Amino acid sequence: MESTTVAQTGTEGKAWGGGKEPLKASYGKLMMWFFILSDALTFTGFLSGYGLSRFKFIQEWPIADEVFNHFPFLHGLDAPMYYVALMTFILIFSSVTMVLAVDAGHHMNKKKVVTYMALTILGGLIFLGSQAWEWKNFINGSYGAVETKSSQILQFVNSDGHQIAIADFAKELPREAASHEGNNGLWYYSGNDQPTYSLDEIKAGFAEKTDISIRTMQLNEAGEKTILDRAEAETYLNERAVRVVEGANLTRNEYGQPLFADFFFFITGFHGFHVSIGIMLLIVTFFNVLGGTYERRGSYEMVEKVGLYWHFVDLVWVFVFTFFYLV
Repeated sequence: MESTTVAQTGTEGKAWGGGKEPLKASYGKLMMWFFILSDALTFTGFLSGYGLSRFKFIQEWPIADEVFNHFPFLHGLDAPMYYVALMTFILIFSSVTMVLAVDAGHHMNKKKVVTYMALTILGGLIFLGSQAWEWKNFINGSYGAVETKSSQILQFVNSDGHQIAIADFAKELPREAASHEGNNGLWYYSGNDQPTYSLDEIKAGFAEKTDISIRTMQLNEAGEKTILDRAEAETYLNERAVRVVEGANLTRNEYGQPLFADFFFFITGFHGFHVSIGIMLLIVTFFNVLGGTYERRGSYEMVEKVGLYWHFVDLVWVFVFTFFYLV
């Protein structure tokens, strides 16, 4: 009986048994690079769609400095982009601490790996909490506006051309709150779903306060939103306004084009989901480091693989930050 002999390659038992390691990368790191590449294409598609919509509706697109102008514990302060810039700095700094953790792993320094990974996790948690706070302010709104029959947004400005809140001039009128029933066709289910001020209250307050006007979404020759003269503003408000808009959701947006809110929630939410996954991976790896798992293996490669994912998440945020806040 003829025996079959299998040729030995010298790589038996290795992750890439049967051949050489491509680009001198282990199987795990190469798979992480494949995932990063595919996910990068996904974000590219989302941001490309955002860019096309932004230039299609360029006249109705919100002004980032007016939308993201809050800062925690400093209510009423106009701080355009300050908190978003701080969030970005924290996330980028967490990439620095991740690099230091990987370098410490290369030197088999468990104590430094623990320290730098803890700082990376802290930075990720602060960023995620900050993003949730930004969402809350975006949803609740800052000024309020009215929407016209053609779905255009009308905002209110003072004599200096600065936007003001509808609460600054709306006149409270007696009104009876009606609850939703099956036969009355009301769109809300509870009093909390109603706007703070009715359209009639805004019209009454606007008529009394003659030093304010209306700003439309149309751009003038200087590339700024058009401010109507007083007479035209009254006509717009009385003949075209149909509802009050406060804050932003998937169908209404006090800042301008509703598509902006749709993209904002989806893309920043998708990125936030990635950050959440990254934090969970960091925490699991962190406890493995504490338990000495990688010291017994003689390699901190898992820290490096998680680091690749974390750097990717940070890099994506740079593009999201540019598209939503700077352009």
